[in-house]
Amino acid sequence: MASNTTSGAGTAKATTTTATRSATRTVTKTGSSAAAIAPADLGFFSALCSAGSLSAAARELGITTAAVSKHLTQMESRLGTALLSRTTRRMSLTQEGELYLEHARRILASIDDLQEVMSASGGTASGLLRVNATLGFGRTHIAPLISSFVRQHPKLQVQLQLSVNPPPLNEDAFDVCIRFGPPPDARVIARRIAANRRLLCASPAYLSAHGTPKTPAELVRHDCIGIRQGEEAYGLWRLSSKRGRKTVTEAVKTRGALTTNDGEIAVNWALDGHGILMRAEWDIARYLASGRLVQVLPDWETPDADIYAVYPQRYQGTARVRQFVAHLGKALGRSG
Repeated sequence: MASNTTSGAGTAKATTTTATRSATRTVTKTGSSAAAIAPADLGFFSALCSAGSLSAAARELGITTAAVSKHLTQMESRLGTALLSRTTRRMSLTQEGELYLEHARRILASIDDLQEVMSASGGTASGLLRVNATLGFGRTHIAPLISSFVRQHPKLQVQLQLSVNPPPLNEDAFDVCIRFGPPPDARVIARRIAANRRLLCASPAYLSAHGTPKTPAELVRHDCIGIRQGEEAYGLWRLSSKRGRKTVTEAVKTRGALTTNDGEIAVNWALDGHGILMRAEWDIARYLASGRLVQVLPDWETPDADIYAVYPQRYQGTARVRQFVAHLGKALGRSG
């Protein structure tokens, strides 16, 4: 199945899988309905596209491959158009299929949201929660917090996706996204859940061998470890310092032999003495405390990198999102 069939699949799958199983059995036994679109068709088609093949969908729905094929054929017959292009090796959405899937998942997500809003007063989060976070922070901080959260809410299902860059805000790819810095989009809600700074640091061995820079301008004479992440200009470090009532900002184009898109690798290179690194405080605090890394230019500040939980406005009333964000805020040092 082409990759564009998977976006938003999780919510539709969690909302409709059980109902779709029984409804599919009914439809395949009784034949086509008078209506061009039956409610059961929405969940069935979403599950089929998420599975990627007829046989995989059959396993997911607990029916035979022949029953899946028959249900799909009946849907297409009632609609008078093909939804999928099928060959012996693969299947892909037609233009009409893409439109049908988009609307089906939107409707299913709305049903799921309505159920959450109606049950919110009970205080129990349920359904599917799709969380996106950056690789390092997601692995070391968000994953353990999800573990503790689902213990409190056993009816909740969570999908955690880790990525180098946040997903586009206009795609239905997440319910909550954990990111550094506020998003440049007013259509989503961004709640600050923890303060965070980016610091310059290096190993004592590197500083002993190459000297410690006293001003930002001296960084150009040092090996700096590069990290290619997000939309920030690569290799351009902006440092600010207060001079009385004024704030002086300097932009330094750094150089160095080592570059990566993984923060953990960059930290390890700094620990090995390969150069100066700019990294989030949460990632290097333990090494600064132990002395394995030393802060460089401590009187200079980098742009804010506070941690935010970002979610679409339509999810602000759902128990699963509201309670999860509150859980993150409390655990990471900021509640309410």
